[in-house]
Amino acid sequence: MDGGAAAAPIPRLTAITFLFLLPIVIQSHTPTISVRDFGAIGDGKHYDTAAIQLAIDSCRTKPCYVTFPTGTYLTATIFLKSNVILDIPKGSTILGGTKLEDYPKEFDRWYVILAENARDVGITGGGVVDGQGLEFVVKFDERKNVMVSWNQTGACSGDECRPRLVGFLDSTNVRVWNVTFRQPAYWCLHIVRCENTSIHDVSIYGDFNTPNNDGIDIEDSNNTVITRCHIDTGDDAICPKTYTSPLYNLTATNSWIRTKSSAIKLGSASWFELNNLVFDNITIVDSHRGLALQIRDGGNVSDVTFSNINISTRYYDPSWWGRAEPIYVTTCPRHSDSSEGSISNLNFVNISAVSENGIFLSGSKGGLLRNLRFININLTYKRWTKYMGGLVDYRPGCQGLVNHSTAGIIMEHIDGLDLENVNMRWFDGRTVQWDNPLDFRPSTVNNISLLNFHSGVYKQRRGSSEQISLVGSN
Repeated sequence: MDGGAAAAPIPRLTAITFLFLLPIVIQSHTPTISVRDFGAIGDGKHYDTAAIQLAIDSCRTKPCYVTFPTGTYLTATIFLKSNVILDIPKGSTILGGTKLEDYPKEFDRWYVILAENARDVGITGGGVVDGQGLEFVVKFDERKNVMVSWNQTGACSGDECRPRLVGFLDSTNVRVWNVTFRQPAYWCLHIVRCENTSIHDVSIYGDFNTPNNDGIDIEDSNNTVITRCHIDTGDDAICPKTYTSPLYNLTATNSWIRTKSSAIKLGSASWFELNNLVFDNITIVDSHRGLALQIRDGGNVSDVTFSNINISTRYYDPSWWGRAEPIYVTTCPRHSDSSEGSISNLNFVNISAVSENGIFLSGSKGGLLRNLRFININLTYKRWTKYMGGLVDYRPGCQGLVNHSTAGIIMEHIDGLDLENVNMRWFDGRTVQWDNPLDFRPSTVNNISLLNFHSGVYKQRRGSSEQISLVGSN
């Protein structure tokens, strides 16, 4: 089973990546404006919106730091403008309002902090921006909370009509660093159609049982760097997606993630290309899904590298997308009339995973997976929760949840797959439902190359292993 296709080169960090990773120097003599000088109270009870906005609008210097002395500042939406940096020091919190009238009429402007068409703009200081997400819970449920939806406004439909926390829209030179984002009611940090964004030393804490409280959503934006971030939330942690234009040159490094959904997910919104993405030196713990590509809308994905990543994935309630897959690569049409996108030139290098389920690689008839490389992969499979296994998750759209025996790697609709130095270990207690290292239909999978592939039972007491043969299923 030798691969006939040439292996794609592993992308390297570009010069612009290093540019954004350079330290951001804050000059101590830069003029600052205090919101207290404009009448802000900071008691967490009275709205300080007007005072904060006056302070922002009064900025004349470049850059202008608007600072928040120790306190809690309750606010409706505040609007950043070019050359303004919100400086929220340790001991200070910006607290988002929980009433519909706290936000603009347009749903796509529902943010606690919003920058539109701005340049050289950002947030820093060591303090907190809090969305009071738990105030939007209608019913608390350990499986998944039931949330408020403001869909009666007509501004949006469905059950996701809640305000986001922080948004940068159509902006350039965005910097977010040394700040904590807490309890978003919906998406937390949203980067939309932006150029040159640097996000580092940011902590994000969302309620673990709350749906749609994504950590960082990068939408239609280019030249983005995320590094040294800590993300602990219910829904997807880092989520690049495309609605109106391609997304390229995204690098995420040196971060820690826990989520009840996907730690890193490309899609599912994927109408345009995603190209040249690098994810390196990331730790993923207790997540429902590790590294995911969920392409549903006809956009193509190419030249993506995942390297030096440690993963732990487990089952949670099946109402959440995900079935404990450490790696999940799928493309299929969202609806019967949707286009099929393709995924090509993916590299997984130096990946270690402990998981309750195997890897799922699934293209579609019109959207093949091409030229996938797995190099230096260590997979340890064992069960430790009581949730039911034996399901393949194609959601959203496609086939939904499908009964299927569990395997080390499930493959379908692939042309070009290299497995090099792959070690698959199975803990004692394997069942009849989970005894297959490689599960594939030969008619849909072509050009596979195996070099130094090993699969064996892991004897925890003695450390011995027994060899398992490869199996193909029709």
